[in-house]
Amino acid sequence: MLTERREGPVTWLVFDKPHRLNSFTPDDYADLRAGLQRAMDDDTRVVVLTGNGRAFSAGADRSLVEGTASPADRERAGEEFVALLDTLARCEKPLLAAVNGYAVGIGCTMLLYCDLVLAGESARFRFPFTALGITPEAGSSALVFARTRWADAMWAMLSSEWIDAAGAREMGLAWRVVPDASLLEEAQRAATTLAALEPASVAATKRLLTVGRAAAARQARDREFAEMKGLAGSRPAG
Repeated sequence: MLTERREGPVTWLVFDKPHRLNSFTPDDYADLRAGLQRAMDDDTRVVVLTGNGRAFSAGADRSLVEGTASPADRERAGEEFVALLDTLARCEKPLLAAVNGYAVGIGCTMLLYCDLVLAGESARFRFPFTALGITPEAGSSALVFARTRWADAMWAMLSSEWIDAAGAREMGLAWRVVPDASLLEEAQRAATTLAALEPASVAATKRLLTVGRAAAARQARDREFAEMKGLAGSRPAG
């Protein structure tokens, strides 16, 4: 799933299964977590996430969404999902996303852990949870309000409607919208600008700007999980 490359002090983590729109299996959650940990432990100064093909990420693999995965795979997916979120939350290095094409489910909620989100003009975002009959995930029920305007966040979460790149920029989900052909170049330019600065100062500044985010996300995840269990318990069997 994951291709890693270095551009000087910038590490690129590229979701690289375009034939399945870079959707996540348990192994893919684990691979991304490991890639982030490697970047956190080496001399990388900035990390950029992007996707190969028509999607940044279409979210969880269909087997997980449709319930056809084995119980063991579903259990492991849950464990790896939480471990990935904890790793995203504690990343002290600037974390950028260059969103190409579709960003759905975890492909969208992980953006709330990124410090800057650049979007290609054709990018489309979706929080699909009510359409799937489930609850928000990944602490997004709290983090979305720290990133976006209240009414826009409410509508995006309640309606499950698609958000185009311009709409994502207007609501605050995306920082900049750039031509698709320039997306990676613009992301590299932004990353290089940050990487040229004193890394200890950048890390300290990020800590100050994001203080409390990890705790808020964990608390929101607990509430989301409780609501999801309630939904599952209220459905008729069969």
